[in-house]
Amino acid sequence: MENELLLVILQRATHVTLQVLETELADLGLTASELNVLANLADDRERTVSELGVAAGVRPTTLTGVLDRLERKGHITRAPRPGDRRAVQISLTALGVQGAGRVQRAFAEVEKRALAGVPASSVKQARRVLTALGAV
Repeated sequence: MENELLLVILQRATHVTLQVLETELADLGLTASELNVLANLADDRERTVSELGVAAGVRPTTLTGVLDRLERKGHITRAPRPGDRRAVQISLTALGVQGAGRVQRAFAEVEKRALAGVPASSVKQARRVLTALGAV
């Protein structure tokens, strides 16, 4: 396993993590992509679609469908960005704030459980590695 590609390990970890999160948050009725977007909006800061796409690591075409579903489910609203009518601003509704909070807490709890036996220095190094991979 030591010679296994890091990206293969990352892919496996991502899928397992998403399965755990989807199970723990099943009552919200959200897909993994919707959970990801809510997690990225959990700070309740408005973002444009392009800003959110970068933060969530989602292509604009994929993000449009995710936002459509979140809007239909009552979690977000879309409005023109003040001063730039071409840009669309995404905001959480009251339901969205609740959902995003639950998602954020679940993400934190799963991370805490998964990394319980890992030294803090290793977690810090993993953050640097994952950040570098995310910047490719």
